[in-house]
Amino acid sequence: MTLFAQAFRPVGSNRVDPLLVALWIGLILLAVIWIAPFVFIVFTSLKSNASVMGTGAFAPPTDLAFDNYVAAWARGNFSTTVFNGVLITFIKVPLGVFLSAMAAYALARVPMRGSRPLFLLCVFGTMIPFQVMLAPIFQQVNAFGLINTYPGIILPYLAFGIPYQVFILHGFFSSVPKELSEAARIDGASHFTIFRRIFLPVSLPALSALFILDFVATWNEFAMALVILQDPRKWTLPLGLMTFQSQFQSDYGQLNAAIVMTVLPAAIVYLMFQRYFVAGLTAGAVKE
Repeated sequence: MTLFAQAFRPVGSNRVDPLLVALWIGLILLAVIWIAPFVFIVFTSLKSNASVMGTGAFAPPTDLAFDNYVAAWARGNFSTTVFNGVLITFIKVPLGVFLSAMAAYALARVPMRGSRPLFLLCVFGTMIPFQVMLAPIFQQVNAFGLINTYPGIILPYLAFGIPYQVFILHGFFSSVPKELSEAARIDGASHFTIFRRIFLPVSLPALSALFILDFVATWNEFAMALVILQDPRKWTLPLGLMTFQSQFQSDYGQLNAAIVMTVLPAAIVYLMFQRYFVAGLTAGAVKE
């Protein structure tokens, strides 16, 4: 029986559970609050500027202006920004997750001196907001001659993403029964073999959850890309949105069409891996 059915089934003498009813009402209100901005963006992306000014924010469009998407694609140079975003994201995210998994396994399961201080150093790395490090990052990247290059943005992304992922995966790997790795070591398996054949399959839900979170964060990142990628030919999608606003004119239909096209890939990735994402969030929460 679902939670919704339980909320309204008779309890005792034809009574409903008021706590569950209040919970459902709160969840519905919260969902409406979260969905409302997306409804506004989609509706506005299908309206002309005159229609945007003449109708309410949440009024459905009467004449669907699909030409906003065509104009936004050309105005934002999306053929270039999409390519740059896909290239950077699909290099950084799998590489970062794989390096984080190897580092977390080494810190959690390979006996060595200094593993605890190294792990604490990774934890400390998660506490530093990258916004306060933008100036030193720019100076360092510029010293290496990597401004306006793909490695120049991918390497800082890895530096700030790996500590958080190591922190998450370290706890997950530590919860895996030691008997699995000890039996493999007795059979002569190396640590890399144990990592590849035992820990990677077991940690697939957690890795999938991290993959989705890292994909969304990298795809939507703006501040660091703005500092390092100064050439418009190297811009990613969030930087391309800047071309839709100026001091004297804004085309709200095209702007919202560009926002929809920017958000859509991340939403598709989440929907594709939603099952693994939920499993990854709950992995390790219950021990038998």
